[in-house]
Amino acid sequence: MERSSPRAGSAPLLKTLFLSDLHLGALGCRADRLLEFLEGNPAETYILVGDVLDLWQPLLPHWRKADQAVIDHLRARADQGARLVYLIGNHDPDPGRAPAARSLPVEPITDMIHEAADGRRYLVLHGDVVDSRLVRAHVFTRMGSRLDHWLRRIDRGLRWLRGQTHDDVRSTIEGMLTSINSFLYARRAHERQLVGMARVRGLDGVICGHFHIAGLQEDHGLIYANCGDWVDSFSAIGERHDGSLSLLVHDTAAEALPRPSSLGEAL
Repeated sequence: MERSSPRAGSAPLLKTLFLSDLHLGALGCRADRLLEFLEGNPAETYILVGDVLDLWQPLLPHWRKADQAVIDHLRARADQGARLVYLIGNHDPDPGRAPAARSLPVEPITDMIHEAADGRRYLVLHGDVVDSRLVRAHVFTRMGSRLDHWLRRIDRGLRWLRGQTHDDVRSTIEGMLTSINSFLYARRAHERQLVGMARVRGLDGVICGHFHIAGLQEDHGLIYANCGDWVDSFSAIGERHDGSLSLLVHDTAAEALPRPSSLGEAL
């Protein structure tokens, strides 16, 4: 999908945009890329699938102009008539306790069922519900967030010492963090569990985030869509006006998943 700036009075490019793991306020968040993406891909509905705010560093605040610009952009879209939905993730603080300037004008929820334009129905949730209790514990989340923060601070210090100023070149530390995450979920048990939850409810698939592994497939019998994140994959899931889903990757999009009439032929 080519980027295009929204024009006054023009129809939104997408019916629904699913975004997860923005991690606004975290050192690794690329809010600059996210804002570019949002400006080029306006939608009628924005479903934020958890980990929108990452404010676990009260002694080391890292809230930048770009982070605030993302919040301001979403507020502006709401003022223009777009619908905002906010699902809580494991890194989100209690949204009601977020500073007023960083909050969004919407009541947060834990999960929802989304009906697409073609009639397909999806379970939408962050995804951390299938993690073990230990991993889901708040203390573990705080520790993981702080470890990530300090590793990225070390990485930035090493970049500065080397005179490297180009943030788009992935460092060894960034590569290591991505590899660890991929290793933890290499067996894809989380995909099968989440698809199973959708199957029990008689739905057509699941849309989630949390794992920082973008994807759009039907390997487990139903549609599994993961939005990815704005730390590593810079991706989202978009629903077009015909109900088809696409994996959108910062300025580009993978081919849309076939519509129901051709799904049977593909299986």
